[in-house]
Amino acid sequence: MSVPRATAYKWLKRWCVEGTADLEDRTSRPKHYPHHTRPCKVDQVLGLRQQRWEPHRIGAVLGMARSTVYAILLRENRNRLRDFDSLSKRRIRRYERARPGGLIHIDVKKQGKIPPGGG
Repeated sequence: MSVPRATAYKWLKRWCVEGTADLEDRTSRPKHYPHHTRPCKVDQVLGLRQQRWEPHRIGAVLGMARSTVYAILLRENRNRLRDFDSLSKRRIRRYERARPGGLIHIDVKKQGKIPPGGG
């Protein structure tokens, strides 16, 4: 197994500073996101979306890229308007049953007597 020289020196430096505990696997996720959307902007996007605005209109009004607005809505699970009630603006909670057809109810009404041979 070959390891680049820079990586080997990086590992050696870590080992000298922290010992063997610091040589364990690390996440590659960044510690901070300098270009992440500010929370006040996210609140504005969500507020306009609650008023049933389309993402391209939200982006134009707030001066944001449409892709950023779509990413915010997807991350906050607000990307589909059909999941929200148009009057109360609240998320519609669908029910799920353990067995399929658990709540099926059929009304049967006898309309009249059908004579032999059809009506």
